[in-house]
Amino acid sequence: MAAKENVTYATGRRKRSSARVYLTPAEEGSDKSFVVNKRVFEDYFPNKMTQKVICQPLDVAERLENYNIKATVRGGGPTGQAGAIRLGISRALIEVEPELRGVLKQHGFLTRDPRKVERKKPGRHKARKKPQFSKR
Repeated sequence: MAAKENVTYATGRRKRSSARVYLTPAEEGSDKSFVVNKRVFEDYFPNKMTQKVICQPLDVAERLENYNIKATVRGGGPTGQAGAIRLGISRALIEVEPELRGVLKQHGFLTRDPRKVERKKPGRHKARKKPQFSKR
């Protein structure tokens, strides 16, 4: 097995999702590949808005065709997974090209979103929803 060179690794998380992103420079003349969990990016995320969210760091940095991306994502739903991959791509881009930090930071792609689902409390229907009050 050949040694993998020029592979940059980064982790991204959002809600319950965790993504491992591997960035490899694309070779001249070859097709760019974007694989998520061993499936083509467009097949794994059929929603166009989700695809746009994931590609935002590459669009802003104008590096859409420069890298091959392989991502492994676990947990959560499509939105959380998309946010996790976006953060992973942003972090990997900074490792490859540190001068992009200012641009990505300005657009908020380097900030990990700390929001999570609030737990259900006893005596409540959901986290905050109370049972209906009856006066009589």
